[in-house]
Amino acid sequence: MKKGKVYIIGAGPGDPGLITLKAVECLRLADVVIYDNLVNEDLLKYAPPHARFIYAGKKGGDHTLSQDKINALLAEEALAGNTVARLKGGDPFIFGRGGEEAEVLVGSGVSFEVVPGVTSAIAVPAYAGIPLTHRGLTSTVAFVTGHEDPTKEQSDIDWQALTGIGTLVFLMGVKNIGQITEALMARGKSPATPAALIRRGTTPHQETIAGTLATIVDLAKASHFKPPAILVVGKVVDLSDTLRWFDTQPLFGRGVVITRPEKQVDDLARLLAAQGASPIAFPTIRIEPPSDWRELDKALERLEIYDWLIFTSANGVHFFFERLREKGGDVRRLKGIKICCIGPATAAQIESRGIRVDLVPGEFIAEGILKSFASMDLAGRKILIPRAEKARDVLPQGLRRQGAEVDVAVTYRTMNSGRKKEELQRFIDAGEVDVITFTSSSTVTNFVEIMGADYVLPPSIKIACIGPVTAATAKKAGFSIDIEQEQYTMDDLVQSLVHYVRNALPRTGEEPL
Repeated sequence: MKKGKVYIIGAGPGDPGLITLKAVECLRLADVVIYDNLVNEDLLKYAPPHARFIYAGKKGGDHTLSQDKINALLAEEALAGNTVARLKGGDPFIFGRGGEEAEVLVGSGVSFEVVPGVTSAIAVPAYAGIPLTHRGLTSTVAFVTGHEDPTKEQSDIDWQALTGIGTLVFLMGVKNIGQITEALMARGKSPATPAALIRRGTTPHQETIAGTLATIVDLAKASHFKPPAILVVGKVVDLSDTLRWFDTQPLFGRGVVITRPEKQVDDLARLLAAQGASPIAFPTIRIEPPSDWRELDKALERLEIYDWLIFTSANGVHFFFERLREKGGDVRRLKGIKICCIGPATAAQIESRGIRVDLVPGEFIAEGILKSFASMDLAGRKILIPRAEKARDVLPQGLRRQGAEVDVAVTYRTMNSGRKKEELQRFIDAGEVDVITFTSSSTVTNFVEIMGADYVLPPSIKIACIGPVTAATAKKAGFSIDIEQEQYTMDDLVQSLVHYVRNALPRTGEEPL
């Protein structure tokens, strides 16, 4: 039996982009992933398909598994020959009990490695615009637990020594904030010392309240401030007003639902996150090969007869070239054939294969392609359109009217993703959805199928569509379209969202700008 091993991994403070490359490498080796409450579940995608996931979260005294059971589980899984990824929020050796887990593994004879993570102690203040050290303000910083082991008879914290440190960072300190501030002020720390509480730091739900040692407790009570949060005390807190950058992003805190296929979610999610949004993946469709390859195979057998290849989606490009390769062909068979792509994303898929694109219309829809071909003499020209099983016939019919001989080959199918209504409803019920994006007609029709034909969205949720065809399908389904853009790309969709939010979409309790 193979020997098991445990990787004790720091998952970072919440922003999935802050995980380390080493951590990702270890996750990709995992047979079992044991993860905590503060671990961003987006990170679980790095584990292989066969991996088992075990949630071991602890929240406000509610423990899914006790620490002793977690320790035993780590040893048990490794001794059974599994590679275990133990995902812990922040850094496992900074108030993360990673040391305790490692001690148990040593005692059990289990091999392990520690993969340090970006600790919330430094990342969260940075995302709030607070540098923990600053040459003009302080050169000393201390990290302190705000929640000591309750079984200890007395505190190990040297409160008197802390009063002389320039910046103090208390982790898990919300529950005991009153005792913390009183202990510091009782030992001479000025009540006027700036202080800030930062909740859910590095995520699109980050909240910050700032005051002083004397006022921060009352401010926290008035704001109903709850964990997870950290407390920062020191003059550097005053820099936050000047250096804030994260929560000032145009889409900060906006929940944006992505209905694209699962494998295509990440590109749009990255663009949204770069503007501060909270992307919510809810794929309503999945892309599959056709049930019957005969149309495409017939076209591939006589590929050389075609004058033009017209690709109307990146999916069409992918499946066309995959099938061409499976049938023993390669890009050399496209010699002499001109290529038209419906938009830049599709063109990029072609060009990534080292093939030049001859035509991208100004309008990224079928009608735009027809306009681009309108001035050409297509009489007797042979055109192949590899496309989805269900698609509008505007393009082939229009080209035939111009005299072209057009073959349409089904290259892929768009299927219902199988997602459940409840998966999205929990975000809606929590008030975390501001916008739902539709990037194709099929995302709309399958959204309706999943949510139910009679389902009514709350009026506060806005609808964004790429292109007039998608918008028309959404309107037919009964949606009011709030956001459209002239250029039908993901970048332009995000920029349209930014423009709309700045001018028309208030946050809860705000008036429109």
